[in-house]
Amino acid sequence: MEFSEWYAEVLRSAEVMDVRYPVKGLYVWLPYGFEIRRRVIERLRRRLRETGHREVLFPTLIPETQLERESEHIAGFEDEVFWVTHGGLKELDEKLALRPTSETAIYPMFALWIRSHADLPLKVFQIVNTFRYETKHTRPLIRMREITTFKEAHTAHATREEAEEQVREAFELYSSFFEELGVPYVASVRPEWDKFPGAEYTVAFDTLMPDGRALQIGTIHMLGQNFSRTFEVTFETEEGEQEYAYMTCYGVSDRVVASVIAIHGDEHGLVLPPDVAPYQVVIVPILKKGVRKKILRKAREVREELSEVARVKLDDRDVSPGRKFHYWELKGVPLRVELGARELEEGTAVVFRRDELERETYSLSELPDVVPRLLEEVQENLRRRAWERFEERLHRAESLEEVREFVGEGIVETGWCGSEECGRRLEEEVEGDVLGTPYPEEREPEVERCPVCGEPAERTIRVAKTY
Repeated sequence: MEFSEWYAEVLRSAEVMDVRYPVKGLYVWLPYGFEIRRRVIERLRRRLRETGHREVLFPTLIPETQLERESEHIAGFEDEVFWVTHGGLKELDEKLALRPTSETAIYPMFALWIRSHADLPLKVFQIVNTFRYETKHTRPLIRMREITTFKEAHTAHATREEAEEQVREAFELYSSFFEELGVPYVASVRPEWDKFPGAEYTVAFDTLMPDGRALQIGTIHMLGQNFSRTFEVTFETEEGEQEYAYMTCYGVSDRVVASVIAIHGDEHGLVLPPDVAPYQVVIVPILKKGVRKKILRKAREVREELSEVARVKLDDRDVSPGRKFHYWELKGVPLRVELGARELEEGTAVVFRRDELERETYSLSELPDVVPRLLEEVQENLRRRAWERFEERLHRAESLEEVREFVGEGIVETGWCGSEECGRRLEEEVEGDVLGTPYPEEREPEVERCPVCGEPAERTIRVAKTY
């Protein structure tokens, strides 16, 4: 089964999303999928709060005049903006945009909030819906017209050095977040022709999907004073002078959830890291005539004990054990505890690990100690396995022919002379996209020459087919 077919089937059958909403590119989160999303978001939200970010909530609508104040920024989104033109039957005096992103909504408010150096740094974030009229092939969680989980952080600082330090903090924050989810990545400085509109530079995180295509899962933008000059975000320095603030912004979206689903999943369905699984343990009683009530009673006792150390679900539905096994494997629950007549008699339970598809028998008395240990092992195993697969698909190439050979299989690193002409020609020649140069530290290029022009390579450049 091809990845796209597998992905669509898993979203449907594991009850993550319903794609049948009657507007192209808009989808419905189902309860199970929404709980995965919630747990992913809360891990990110906690990190943001721990680093001094405060949560806000801005309106969805942005006036056209406000959006157009930053001409370079709106030029990057002009083909993707949804416009509200009427209120009821009355045509509005000014069109209102459904936010494609929120710089032009937030920074006029920054101009009101910031007065002096004592107000800095200012670090806020919000998790909202954004809207972009995607003309490419839409795909749930990957390319949508309504992005339902858009986390954007915006910061203002007194100096360039402080803003650069904020970029590094954002990099560390996202790196630890992706590591916790077991999502491998490379971080790259996007090329000048593909940076965020209005930014001085953009750092992007890319992972690899099972089909070998790169998926952008996070971005950090150093804005410098570009937006503060446009929106008059100034502050009084300690010397009593007026200065424009230095600003950054950074975001992630539903694609993080998509990467968790795609990277860890297998032919049986979801394989969820315990940290974000709605249920970490499911108990399946294997009922037998004559001891049915005793088995159910013991299963409820086990549920109560394990509820102290994990998120537990007791599946006491009146369906066959085989159907339950299949159902919870599809849902990706990390551990399954099987309890039948033999286990009742022996005082044991069979524990099935979703990541390895293996069973092992433990005494009931040791389960409260065993389960937390196994959950940690599953979490680490998924992370390690994902990184191993990822690194196997990082390639090095010295010629255009080699880049072309590997570009459909993963991420290719080659040499680059640094010219935009060669970068764009590289994309055309290999039918891929330049991801950028390694971040945070540019190492000496391991490929000595640019494969396009043959000149000495100044940097390493990464290329891949992308979503």
